[in-house]
Amino acid sequence: MTTSTRTRALPATVRSAVVLSLAGGLAAAPAVAGVVPEPVRHSAPDSAFTLDPVGSFETGVFDGSAAEIVAWYAAGQRTLVVNAQTGTVDVLDAADPTSPVKVAEISAVGVVAADESSIPGGTVANSVAVRPDGLAVVALEAPQKTDDGWLLVVDVRREEPVVLGAYRVGALPDMVALTPRGDRALVANEGEPTGDYSLDPEGSVSVVRLPKQLTDRGRSAQHGTAAITQGDVATADFHAFEGDALPAGVRVFGGREDAGTGTPASPVSENLEPEYVTVSDDGRTAWVSLQEANALAVLDVRAATVTDLLPLGTVDRREVAFDPSDRDGGTNLDTWPVQGLRLPDAIDSYRVRGTDYVVTANEGDARDYDAYSEEARVKDLGRDGIPPVCDAVAEEAGMTVAELQADENLGRLNITLAQGLDVEAGCYAELFTYGTRSFSIFDGAGTLVFDSGSQLEEIVAEAVPDFFNSNHSETNLEGRSDDKGPEPEGVVLGEVAGRTYAFIGLERTGGVMVYDVTEPAEASFVTYVNNRDFSVSVEDADNVDVALAAAGDLGAEGLAFVPASESPTGAPLVVVGNEVSGTTTFFEVTDLR
Repeated sequence: MTTSTRTRALPATVRSAVVLSLAGGLAAAPAVAGVVPEPVRHSAPDSAFTLDPVGSFETGVFDGSAAEIVAWYAAGQRTLVVNAQTGTVDVLDAADPTSPVKVAEISAVGVVAADESSIPGGTVANSVAVRPDGLAVVALEAPQKTDDGWLLVVDVRREEPVVLGAYRVGALPDMVALTPRGDRALVANEGEPTGDYSLDPEGSVSVVRLPKQLTDRGRSAQHGTAAITQGDVATADFHAFEGDALPAGVRVFGGREDAGTGTPASPVSENLEPEYVTVSDDGRTAWVSLQEANALAVLDVRAATVTDLLPLGTVDRREVAFDPSDRDGGTNLDTWPVQGLRLPDAIDSYRVRGTDYVVTANEGDARDYDAYSEEARVKDLGRDGIPPVCDAVAEEAGMTVAELQADENLGRLNITLAQGLDVEAGCYAELFTYGTRSFSIFDGAGTLVFDSGSQLEEIVAEAVPDFFNSNHSETNLEGRSDDKGPEPEGVVLGEVAGRTYAFIGLERTGGVMVYDVTEPAEASFVTYVNNRDFSVSVEDADNVDVALAAAGDLGAEGLAFVPASESPTGAPLVVVGNEVSGTTTFFEVTDLR
């Protein structure tokens, strides 16, 4: 996830709201209109539906991660929104999605967990999920991210949420998912290192057995301490994959040894950093994205054991076009001698005729710390002690090395130094870049069945040709062409009129891409919507608060799908948390048939 610290004061309409502590109440804070006058809409000729933004709640916080992961609680017609800027979870009343209202805020400060630790100030909420009966779980990062975090358990049925307790889990719990039955929570403990690599916790997945159905009677519903016990936490680790047991193609690199700060006893376990979790329909199997490793972990849920690691491979840019430069004067999709590492962030899964499939949003991510960084631009190769590009790479592009490294060609492209080096020749024989500007569908065993290739860049170029690979905090033509393009980060699946669709959030350009994935190998584009006014560039504005209120959604992060049966409007909804604009926006499916 992107972490940023720049914040702006709340607009006056929100600034006057009283913040809820767990001991007090909160006056309803009014929503700020956040639907732009002319959202971007672009659909396939035979599109079954469009997505239309109908309402938005604005925090008024710019680039502060004030709206990240979202979850829908149907019985209460409420949306839970992770607000990393305050370290809490905002509760929005969305009975009228055209005018969502903040009604509460969930904080964990002072809660005594099942291991008798007290949750301090400075904890950060990273993820939230909720059961149909109103039991919500929140992944909490410790103030020092290398310390173990917590999984907070909350009863959200009431007007004011009631904290039931907390479990201790692993370091940097970044995402939480529930099994379909809601009997277990799975927590991806990312285990990132400190910036100086003095500490690098092992990545893991906590499998937490949750309290049974909430009732209005008994201690578990009112206080929770009797039902929340540390013995219900099991830890799935990666120790079985150390040494020669690591499958080929799983990226293990960097770490304390490369940083020069120590020799780990379990280097693979320290290196693998779980990012996102999805669970099979039967609740027996989970898949976990290991973003920097470019792999999925397969988890036996009941045994709390990682059973396999599945490398995700690359997209060959010799065959699949992309635009690698923000200095080439425009939109220029072409093929180049580059491999794209998928490096997915969010994932989701579904079952078709007895076969499980995993959908990956191939964002891309780099290890970039003070003590170790894999990042460089192509034009950096051959400078400051970095080995050069092999002549054969440039010749494959029909260029000299100098021409290849020009800004208008590959020079600006961000690549990894951790792969592609021909040690014997002393030069980079392969160039690997971050993310594939696509989404993919794999079967549950890791076989690729679909990749969207160049389609996302092509669609955005058609929809908003003047803002093709724009950044989120500022408006430009192609500020992100050199680094992950539109950056697909979030994905959620949902069923509309008997067909399955993937809703994919684009972090940089913004908006939601929709694909029909009913037949996994034949996924097809349906529609693209972006609640953004590209005429407003917030970062460049003289008055950021005014610009933020006009810009719409910036930096799509987490998505939730609301089926028609749970929607207050009777039509399916998609809820999107946008971390840069601090907005939570509700989109309604508009049937075109």
